[in-house]
Amino acid sequence: MKTKPNLFQIHKDGYLFVCIFAIVTAFLGIIWGPLGWIGIILTLWCIYFFRDPDRVIPLGNYILSPADGVVSKITTVAIPKELKMGDEKVIRISIFLNIFNVHVNRAPAEGKITKVLYHPGKFFNASLDKASVHNERNHVAMKLSNGKSLIFTQIAGLIARRIVCEVDQDQKIKAGERYGLIRFGSRVDVYLPKGEIPAVLEKQKVLAGETILAKIGSKEIMKGSIR
Repeated sequence: MKTKPNLFQIHKDGYLFVCIFAIVTAFLGIIWGPLGWIGIILTLWCIYFFRDPDRVIPLGNYILSPADGVVSKITTVAIPKELKMGDEKVIRISIFLNIFNVHVNRAPAEGKITKVLYHPGKFFNASLDKASVHNERNHVAMKLSNGKSLIFTQIAGLIARRIVCEVDQDQKIKAGERYGLIRFGSRVDVYLPKGEIPAVLEKQKVLAGETILAKIGSKEIMKGSIR
């Protein structure tokens, strides 16, 4: 049975920012009334940005979206070299988050975390393809029940300056479980296991923990899903 999403729940990482916005708003209001109203609007936006709604997690052998946003690109690429997991090519699904999307990230599948690797970098626009190689990013590799590896990467964007990852190597995690956050605009890449086919299309809107990116073991190819 579906439950009503809790839209007013805030991620724990957001309380400090909300307090800072509220304090600054109070000072601005004392200085000049109209500035105080601007501060109130920005504080409300900050609360909205850090919202952490509940999600209805599909039951089944699926790979789910780890982030809210839009599928910006689906392409075949090599596994990132810094992971040292070989150079075979797999399908990468890139999800772009704007500043109005929920930024709480959720595990795309159930499995055991085999590697967590942070890589410093630049802050290009996250919608650009080069962001996967040049931007600050955090890789998480997971071993699925079928023995295959799934990789998902948080990427900082033009505005984002902080990646939060709350999982560790050897930790077991369930599909749809919260595992991190990227502040203020970003991107998440999902490297599907070898042989898996996307169940989404470019420009499609997705929800973390709810939208199915791939049905594990399915051979059905959606027209126009891979470049």
